[in-house]
Amino acid sequence: MKAIHYLRCLMGIVVREGLRFTHQRERFISSLVRPLLWLVIFAAGFRNVLGVSMIEPYDTYVLYEVFITPGLIAMIQLFNGMQSSLSMVYDREMGSMRTLLISPFPRWWLLFSKLLAGVAVSLVQVYVFLVVAFLLLDISMPPMGYLYLFPALVLTGLMLGAMGLVLSSFIKQLENFAGVMNFVIFPLFFTSTALYPLWRMRDANPWLADICAVNPFTHAVELIRFALYEKLNWESLAVVVGTFLVLMAAAVWGYDPSRGFMQRKGDA
Repeated sequence: MKAIHYLRCLMGIVVREGLRFTHQRERFISSLVRPLLWLVIFAAGFRNVLGVSMIEPYDTYVLYEVFITPGLIAMIQLFNGMQSSLSMVYDREMGSMRTLLISPFPRWWLLFSKLLAGVAVSLVQVYVFLVVAFLLLDISMPPMGYLYLFPALVLTGLMLGAMGLVLSSFIKQLENFAGVMNFVIFPLFFTSTALYPLWRMRDANPWLADICAVNPFTHAVELIRFALYEKLNWESLAVVVGTFLVLMAAAVWGYDPSRGFMQRKGDA
């Protein structure tokens, strides 16, 4: 096929996801309310308890609400990736996804296009969140940091979206997805550096710090954190890209009709 056909396929999936998102205003509102509540209530309550020392990528001491902002950005992407995958389960039950997967395009391109569509939605959510955080709480980053943030959001969004695709490929019923989401989201979030620096965790509990250090979500948070301050964390970049490739391969396998959910659903 010509490249123009692949581009049209991509644009069609992105537009479809965008229309679905605009018709679900509650999804947009919840994507803002959730991190803002954490920022206003949690950060205010722990500001004087959890001081943050001068660590990379910061050149000086920062307020606690500034420290947790990258973690809340990653949380927006994590929830969006799971919500986007939830729509895959819904489309599977409605039968529309089967029509998509039997198209002449390679399965990996269809799934990758779905991921990019989800990333595009999360980009809008993140930048709106940053604008609201600046207007309401005066939380600002270096001006160029907002530009450096863009590629970091794309990479972390792809990784977290691929994680959701893997989950959706092994879940047969829509009702089961919410429980699995919570089982995955909260352990990932709380065993990461989204809320606390790694050195503080190591002082309190060394084995928990080791878990946080290998948690892919930690590296997503750190990639975003460094990008906001115009820096690059090479270790986090390698982990995010490597995890995405592994999860993407698992998603392609999971959506293979001869080995993935379609066969199991037919056998059930």
